[in-house]
Amino acid sequence: MKATWEEIKNQIRTALPKNSFNLWIDPITFLEKKDKTLVLGCPNKFSRNWVLENYLHLIKDKLYQEGADNLELVLKVDSRKKQPPPKLAPLHEQMTLPNIPENGKHHRLRLNTEFTFDKFIVGRSNEFAYSASNALANGDQWNYQSLLMLAKTGLGKTHLAHAVGHAVLRQNPQSRVYYITAEDFTNQMISALKTNRIEEFKNRYRRSCDVLLLEEIHFLGGKEKIQLELGYTLDALANDNKRIIFTSSLPPRDIPSMSRELSSRLTSGLVSTIADPDYNTRVKILTKKASRQNLPVSEEIIHLLARRLNRDVRQMESALKCLKAKSELLKAKIDTTLAKEVINCLVSDDSSITTGEIKELVARYYKVDPDMLRSKSRKKTCTYPRNIYVYLCRQHTDETLENIAETINRSHSAVLYAAELVEHRIKTDDKMKHQVEFLSQKLEEMKK
Repeated sequence: MKATWEEIKNQIRTALPKNSFNLWIDPITFLEKKDKTLVLGCPNKFSRNWVLENYLHLIKDKLYQEGADNLELVLKVDSRKKQPPPKLAPLHEQMTLPNIPENGKHHRLRLNTEFTFDKFIVGRSNEFAYSASNALANGDQWNYQSLLMLAKTGLGKTHLAHAVGHAVLRQNPQSRVYYITAEDFTNQMISALKTNRIEEFKNRYRRSCDVLLLEEIHFLGGKEKIQLELGYTLDALANDNKRIIFTSSLPPRDIPSMSRELSSRLTSGLVSTIADPDYNTRVKILTKKASRQNLPVSEEIIHLLARRLNRDVRQMESALKCLKAKSELLKAKIDTTLAKEVINCLVSDDSSITTGEIKELVARYYKVDPDMLRSKSRKKTCTYPRNIYVYLCRQHTDETLENIAETINRSHSAVLYAAELVEHRIKTDDKMKHQVEFLSQKLEEMKK
């Protein structure tokens, strides 16, 4: 029967995506056949529950095809495969690097208490990312020690990264979980170099870390020295079988000036993409979040919001907060009229600004030909207004990334990078901030 099970696994291999098969089906082993019962072993409880909920029917179908449909199928946690967890190094007070804000013991204070697995709404667009991060947090017998989650802003990758940290700390409060953004990692390294304490910086991440949650990898584009140091750090963590979660808005291959070596390291484990939530998932998200806010929203209004709000989770959260605020401040009933008022504040109506109008405004302001925004030139005289154009399109239209990309002859990943680059720079570049505010004001005037 063991050979039969291996043959069934080979058949399932062709029916599932490679990542899903490797994560859920491949680790299942034959334990025994007793009378009319077939017992299969899963590496841990989470894996067993996931297989029962999602793949049981597939396994039974394959058993039927092999003529073993008379067997009762039982899934158990394979205790023979369990090994005692490696002993952690004794805790000690880590030295705080100068000019680097300390975020609390083991960085726990930076984990959002609301970002846990039980509060994450699972749908087709994020199912694999959810299951993979949950498995990485809870399982000891996975073939992968790292997970890279790719998604636009507001789709849940940060939520899942925090959820991993919470799950690890809940199982073992002594675990050294470090949550940090790529930007903070860069700033800490620069500070350590300036103060001749680079060895402390290296030890902090290479030898005093059990789980690394590293966000916004796309920020590292063009930073060669930081990429090199991070690469060495990842190698050290991988050699010690530490767990690592990465998040990024762009695939490593699309991040400008990302080294091939670091790109290879980032994609050496599991890679998962979180897409825009589909309609049914949006309904689930809105329903659950309205319930948490004690917001009395009818099913009709939930579906109205789900139809119109299709950008990301933050847009939906904003709509519900606006509904609640208007209802309480104006003593108004939450009905379709109020819901439509909120929607119109978040989604452009028929009188919205077009990408063509934004292109004309940007070209006129920066004194360039509108067609120049479509050129392949990488000169600053072209790239600067092009990036501003992309950012304004994301802020003032409901056009998709693909549609915006088409207007300037670029890929959707390049458009996403340009928008996030401007969003980041306006926080520190007053000149760019004033220009964006001025152009945004002009666009608002054009709507009237």
